[in-house]
Amino acid sequence: MKNKQWYETLFENYGQQYENEIFVQGTIGECDFLEKELGFDKSLKLIDIGCGTGRHSIELSKRGYSVTGIDLSESMLEKAREKAKLQGLQIDFLRHDARDLPFEGKFDMAIMLCEGGFPLMETDEMNFEILRNVSKSLKAKSKFIFTTLNGLFPLFHSINEFHAEGGNEGNATYYSKNFDLMTLRDHNLTKFVDDSGVEKEIACNERYYLPSEITWLLKTLGFTKIEIFGAKLGAFSREDKLTTNDFEMLVVAER
Repeated sequence: MKNKQWYETLFENYGQQYENEIFVQGTIGECDFLEKELGFDKSLKLIDIGCGTGRHSIELSKRGYSVTGIDLSESMLEKAREKAKLQGLQIDFLRHDARDLPFEGKFDMAIMLCEGGFPLMETDEMNFEILRNVSKSLKAKSKFIFTTLNGLFPLFHSINEFHAEGGNEGNATYYSKNFDLMTLRDHNLTKFVDDSGVEKEIACNERYYLPSEITWLLKTLGFTKIEIFGAKLGAFSREDKLTTNDFEMLVVAER
């Protein structure tokens, strides 16, 4: 049996604690933006990649959209199903690896928010497999909206200072040991308390991306219009031009 990767370990018993993290508190505003991008067309089918505890899937479903949520973590999916059931919502929450999705030309829009898998993989090839599988799952005319780590940020700022200033309100803490300029990968230690109250520390490895890299990767997959903005928590907007101060970027790709 292969060793679990850090992202599998982190999310295997974390569904409850995850909901207390500061970075998951912007759901309503983010869904307002998604609705505009959907043109408020409730006939469109959506897939939520790395849906976690289902916050975007559930909010969009409440607003009348058809959403399928996929995630690698059964613990997160259980929490999502429980929340949907309590609200009387019928949502397919399915366990799939985003590098190997079973869908072919099924969805009008894909969303992959709050690092829903993409920059967390241990190789660039695996990250690309996620983008390729999302593309395969989409219809010929479709839209793909996701957030990812902005490679411009650590070239100008300290990752540790960023987490120290904004990371105290949640459960997990991060300490960057080394940001590799050759690979744009941040090697860090993440400490957190899982749903059983057990304190854990894991070594993580996250890939930051430059806007030009994202544009090129998406163009190779047939997306013809790629726009990149700053990703403000709970307040996604086309007015936010991406800057070196944005920790994350918001990508809107169409074909």
